[in-house]
Amino acid sequence: MSDAVTLPTSSGSLRARLLIGSLAWIIVTLALAGWGLRNLFKEHIEQQLETQLVLHLNQLSAAVNMQSGGKIAVTPLASDTRFEQPLSGLYWQIDELGRDAQQRPQVTREAMARSRSLWDQVLAMPAAVQFATSSKNYSTLTLHDSENHTLLAVTRNLQLPDTDSPPLRLSVAADSALMTEPLQRFTSMLLLTLGVLALGLSIAVLIQLQLALQPLKLLRQRLSAVRNGDANTLEGRFPQELQPLVNEFNKVLHTNAEIVQRARTQAGNLAHAVNTPLSVLRNAAEQETGALARLVSEQASTAQRQIDHHLARARAASAARTSGLRTPVLAPLQALVRTMEKLHAERGLHFEMNDVPPELAFRGEEQDFFELMGNVIDNAGKWATSRVLIHAAHAQDPAMLEITVDDDGPGLSENERKLVFQRGRRLDEQRPGSGLGLDIVRDLAQTYGGEVQALESPLGGLRMRLLLPAGTQPSNI
Repeated sequence: MSDAVTLPTSSGSLRARLLIGSLAWIIVTLALAGWGLRNLFKEHIEQQLETQLVLHLNQLSAAVNMQSGGKIAVTPLASDTRFEQPLSGLYWQIDELGRDAQQRPQVTREAMARSRSLWDQVLAMPAAVQFATSSKNYSTLTLHDSENHTLLAVTRNLQLPDTDSPPLRLSVAADSALMTEPLQRFTSMLLLTLGVLALGLSIAVLIQLQLALQPLKLLRQRLSAVRNGDANTLEGRFPQELQPLVNEFNKVLHTNAEIVQRARTQAGNLAHAVNTPLSVLRNAAEQETGALARLVSEQASTAQRQIDHHLARARAASAARTSGLRTPVLAPLQALVRTMEKLHAERGLHFEMNDVPPELAFRGEEQDFFELMGNVIDNAGKWATSRVLIHAAHAQDPAMLEITVDDDGPGLSENERKLVFQRGRRLDEQRPGSGLGLDIVRDLAQTYGGEVQALESPLGGLRMRLLLPAGTQPSNI
């Protein structure tokens, strides 16, 4: 069974998830609130309309009189002029009631009297009417007129005190449009208000998310500073929810630094332990003559170079994985130029360096930078006729720096430029060296995530072009 751990993939933006969740909750909450408020208002205007109809019904009950000949007389209702306006939507009607074979009340004479607003229409009341049995002294009905408009009606059975007067049914009805129109106006205003409220809440959520996620942005900046070598630990004040994470990460950084330091110490101890017997062997061989002595001396020197080479690679590999490294470029290059001018003084070589920006830095160990550039500049000095030109600047990729070293020597062919980085390869046995210098340069550059190229130089000789990770300018974030 495999014990490999599968890392979870990215689950999207935290900001987007919080924003979508908050907006969905706002929309659902406001929709439910709007639905509830609309229903409450609808019930309110229904009750208000019913109350007004009952008021008119009471006034109508008081205005009904029986005249001689069985005619009904109704005193004009002055409470609402709409009863006098044709098809105004507010109506009243009086029907005469009788009883069927089962002694149930039913309409025997429809529309004995009606309001002028009915014009030529008649309220289509049910044939049989049940008396209200509740505490109310009226009943509520839903009717439809000749144009299929919905009407809300209240009705009451009335017995006038006259001995010969028949039982009557009084009805007052109103078009439901009297209720629909204010409900529509209220709905429009409610939608507008809830829309403005939703917009305000959405803006508030955006601002809240910006403020809530600001510490994460600060944490990212601090991590970037550690990665770029501007800081060794995460510094700053963080919310109490993030502070444990910051503390644990600082512990990891501290532990990593201790591991790297311990590895370097062990590597140094190993090198010292191996160098001592190699020095003894080399010194003993130099005091002897013969083929065996020369063989021992050569192999001891080769072993010494291999140890130095692999120690340099190990040191660079550990440094490349260590945060907080930053080596300014200007001072080491100036020191190397002074050294090379003294080393090649008898040949009269002139080492030139362009105006290197003071903020230009290499993201790595200073001794590795010295080894990289020392080998490259020394190689150029060996082949140059009179001039070596060093140029350093940022590459097109701002995360990398570009360093070129040109010489005016004989140069190399295209095929030779491909072979120049092979281990132990020397294209001219007359020149001093072991053939490991450029191989070390290539390995160190690749270990740091960079590269080195051998190109044709504008000076006529060879150009060595290095791309190395750039250290950022220290900041006060």
